[in-house]
Amino acid sequence: MFPFFSRSKMSDVPEVNPAPAKTQESHPLDALTGGAFSAATSSERASRIRDWLATQPAPEQLQEVFKELSGRDKGAARAVRERLDEIRRAKGQEAIAAEWAEKAQALLAAPKLNIADALAWQRDAAKAGAPLSREPLSLLKVQVADRVKVIEDLQHRVQVQREAAVLLAQRIEVLSTKSWKDAHAALELLRADVVRWQEQAQELTGDASWVSVEARFPPLLEASRTQLLVVWDAFQPAVAQAAAAAEDAAAPLPPVPVWADELRVARGLPTEAAAAVAAKPARVVKPKVTPEVVEKAVQVVREALATLEKETAEGHGKASAGAAAALRAVLKVHGKHIDSALEHQVHAALVAAGELEGWQRWSADQVREDLVAKAEALLHRPDGQALGGRKMQESLRQLREQWKQSDQGGAANHGLWKKFDEACNAAHKVVEAWLEKIRTEAAEHKAQRMALIEEVKAWAQEHAASGDWKAINRALHQFGDRWREGGHVGEKIFAELQPLWKQTISAAAAPLENAQKESLARRHAMIDEAVALGAAPTLRIDAVKALQQRWQAEAQTVPLDRKHEQKLWDAFRKPIDEAFNRKSADREKAVTELSARDRVVLEASKALEAANASGDVQQIRSAMQALEAALHGQAQAAQAVASAQSNEPNQLQANNPAAIDAPENVAPDASSEGSEEAPAPVPVAPKPAARPVVAVRGDDRPGMKKDAPAAPGRGGRPGDRRDGRGDRDAGRGPRADGHFGDRNDRGGRFGDRPAYEDRGPRLGDTAFRAQRDAMEHAQLALKKLAAQAHGEALTQLLTAWEKRDAALLPSTQELGGRVTGAVRGAWAQALSAPAAGDAAEALLRLEMAAEAPTPAEHIDARRYLQLQLLTRRNDPAPAQTWGQDAARVLASANDPASARRLQNVLKTLLRK
Repeated sequence: MFPFFSRSKMSDVPEVNPAPAKTQESHPLDALTGGAFSAATSSERASRIRDWLATQPAPEQLQEVFKELSGRDKGAARAVRERLDEIRRAKGQEAIAAEWAEKAQALLAAPKLNIADALAWQRDAAKAGAPLSREPLSLLKVQVADRVKVIEDLQHRVQVQREAAVLLAQRIEVLSTKSWKDAHAALELLRADVVRWQEQAQELTGDASWVSVEARFPPLLEASRTQLLVVWDAFQPAVAQAAAAAEDAAAPLPPVPVWADELRVARGLPTEAAAAVAAKPARVVKPKVTPEVVEKAVQVVREALATLEKETAEGHGKASAGAAAALRAVLKVHGKHIDSALEHQVHAALVAAGELEGWQRWSADQVREDLVAKAEALLHRPDGQALGGRKMQESLRQLREQWKQSDQGGAANHGLWKKFDEACNAAHKVVEAWLEKIRTEAAEHKAQRMALIEEVKAWAQEHAASGDWKAINRALHQFGDRWREGGHVGEKIFAELQPLWKQTISAAAAPLENAQKESLARRHAMIDEAVALGAAPTLRIDAVKALQQRWQAEAQTVPLDRKHEQKLWDAFRKPIDEAFNRKSADREKAVTELSARDRVVLEASKALEAANASGDVQQIRSAMQALEAALHGQAQAAQAVASAQSNEPNQLQANNPAAIDAPENVAPDASSEGSEEAPAPVPVAPKPAARPVVAVRGDDRPGMKKDAPAAPGRGGRPGDRRDGRGDRDAGRGPRADGHFGDRNDRGGRFGDRPAYEDRGPRLGDTAFRAQRDAMEHAQLALKKLAAQAHGEALTQLLTAWEKRDAALLPSTQELGGRVTGAVRGAWAQALSAPAAGDAAEALLRLEMAAEAPTPAEHIDARRYLQLQLLTRRNDPAPAQTWGQDAARVLASANDPASARRLQNVLKTLLRK
């Protein structure tokens, strides 16, 4: 076993004593921070830093310690940094506090304080981050709140005084219904109360804060005073007059009816009511209400009730309140004419409208809570989904607008508003950072644009004498692109930079613009020359070429705007093109003149177009046959002429047999002399009659037609000879040994095929296009008329099925070639008999035959039928028995769904 230690105690190796540790030098700031820099651990260093911060060091010392400590221990330096941030924040808050303190003092110093302005001061100060909990803002906040409380107390006292005036008036009114003695006994007490009320009202109006009361309260107090004094001034004389009438029987009675009757009874006279009853004539019977009035009253009440119920059901708070007021107004007028059931319904609707109004106040708080949740969620979005500055700004604006709308629907909730405002202010920091970034980028973009302006100025001075206009134009365009891509700046900055840029770029482009003006003058002169050349009776090609070369040289030297240059080129080229077109038209005039043959085709084409316009099938077919006859008649005439020409040589050979043997009697030297001397003149044959032109769009070049000889020259094959002596092996005949066979008996390359049909020369372009267009229009018209006839026949068939009248069934010709006489007879027989049977399976077979879609409710039945048909191998397919299936459908009863399905399948089956 090895020992545990690599060196035993008895080893001869001397022990090495470790060197003493070097004494660490103390940091200069240790004395200031209590040894924080020489602490052994981070926690001890942080503890010493906290103890040092408790001594409230100066900001300069904090900054120096933070600078040294941040590189050593960031955890311990965090406390120093937080203290520096607090000091910096405190300095900023002091400035904000001074600003808002000045605003508060201005509010308090004003003779009239608006409660809304005071509340807005407190809200805006909190939003701006002002320290409302510290002096002097805390004291000013209390003063503003006290001032607002005083004003609100004054407004409350005005309402109390108003109620007191109403109570005093009611007391006087009640006393006027009792004995005058009670009123006389309570006169002094009432006088004291009225005087006290006036003193309190005078005290309210004399308060220093009375001018800050809302504008609606002073008129309320004045109206209550006026009303009370009017009642009091009428009550005092009436009591005095009643006392005088009680003492003197000859004195006049007071104007109060109860007191006057009491005094009459005391004097032994009848009361006014008894005298009125005695003098009153017999009671007139109240006329009965007519039924028309009752019916009108019920109708008006029901209309107002229906409106209220509708608005209540839709949840329209304001509209339901207006409808409830309208219903109450109608009840005041017509309520006495309605029955108890309708009156109960009206009261139930009014109660529901009141509940809706209370529910809306509750729902407004629900909306506010949702808005608070949305505002708080703006900063707590998932990773990667944080909103940008602009999107955050728009979201905050929308949330605040929605809050304003919720305030309009119910009473304000200050607690929710505070939470909402704090969340919006926290989210607005993102917007502030974004705005700061935009301002920084705008400053950079402004500097870049100013540098570009200076660069353009230097470039303009450098290239002032240059003559390379293309390079100058290219550089100016590049400068313009760089200006457009210079980044976004504010509207105010852009309004300042844009005039400078326009002035600089205009000065740089001035030489090019002058050169372009001179080039325009030269190009207009060349356009005038082109007009003169084009108007000349004889077109000079050399002058036109020289003028075009001058134009190209000018265009390559001085560049212009692409559109302007193209317009000038079109104006320059137009007279020359017109001259060449006139020359071409004159050249082609002789070729394109219509012959008698072309006129025949044109007349037939015009007749076919007229028939197409008429819409008559027979007339169109007749016109088509006439046009085809004109075309085929020309071809037949051409064939007759060609056959006549081919028969003439045969007749000559028959009349002169020696002409056939003439080549054999020719001496051998004739062949050699024939190549050097001109051939003997041949008797001129009489000129054949002109052949009619055949409507052909082939290749009528010389040598391309089968009956036209090719132009003289070397043939396409190596065996062809230029001297026209034919094949070199033509006179040899077949070989005797038959080794290669008779190569002359092999026939043509493609076998014995018939010769090409001679269709004659082609039509002129005008005649050919006319007959082609007429034929195309005729075919389209026939297709359209056929489709129209098919639709009419199908409509008649469905009408016959609906009315079950075989006489309305279309004929076989109208139904088309797909319907035979037997099928139509089966259909007529089915329509003649009474409706019977079920057409469900027949309709499914028809849809399978036409490959048409089946309605959704019958898809399962179609699949089942398809499975059944797979097992019936010998039965005919639905496509073979669709006529019998249609007869089964026509034999059944008609219904819209089946008619629609039958129409869909017959559209396809009748056309196949």
